[in-house]
Amino acid sequence: MAVPYLIGWERVRVRKNLKPINLKLMKNLFAEFGRSIVATLFFAVICCGLYPLVVFAAAQLLFPHQANGSLLVDKSGTVRASALLAQNFTGAQYFHPRPSAAGANGFDPTSSSGSNLGPTSSNLVANITANIATYRSDNNLATNVPVPADAVTESASGLDPHITPANAEIQIARVAKARGLSVERVRELVKENTAGRDLGFFGEPRVNVMTLNFALDGLAGK
Repeated sequence: MAVPYLIGWERVRVRKNLKPINLKLMKNLFAEFGRSIVATLFFAVICCGLYPLVVFAAAQLLFPHQANGSLLVDKSGTVRASALLAQNFTGAQYFHPRPSAAGANGFDPTSSSGSNLGPTSSNLVANITANIATYRSDNNLATNVPVPADAVTESASGLDPHITPANAEIQIARVAKARGLSVERVRELVKENTAGRDLGFFGEPRVNVMTLNFALDGLAGK
């Protein structure tokens, strides 16, 4: 027997002999919930706990210098810089890094950025023209001497510590004169701080200005 009643404008019939809830179905549903929770907790422990700890331990064991920021520490134990982040060296006794657009005054490690100026930008042309003039003046070059591109353009991060060997070669004479060192000795330091292509064919040879200037200061402290 059916009992009629109304919901809104629709007539519905409810039967008195409703079937009981399928207990087996409910048990399977809760079992699936339980397995999902266990799997989530398991992978959370593995991926968010054990895996980071294993990577951290392996890095500290195999590559402690790189894992801790590639820091440059002087004889007194003071951290002077990181080999991964360029600083603004402007003195004649130092090799100069690439120009930087990171932050308002450049070389701001909290504001990594390139200039974001396009090839048709008049500001880009003006900046490069000014950088070329400054580079030639700093290194006592004639006004018609070609200048390495990396010496007058910013890197994408604004914090790249590397310059090309050609850029470093031009700066050797200035640094040697300012420090009272022979050109040959400064060139040796440049070679010692030059990295080749990764795996022999990836990338280009590059000179790390941070480690090079740190080595030069080390000579002065002897």
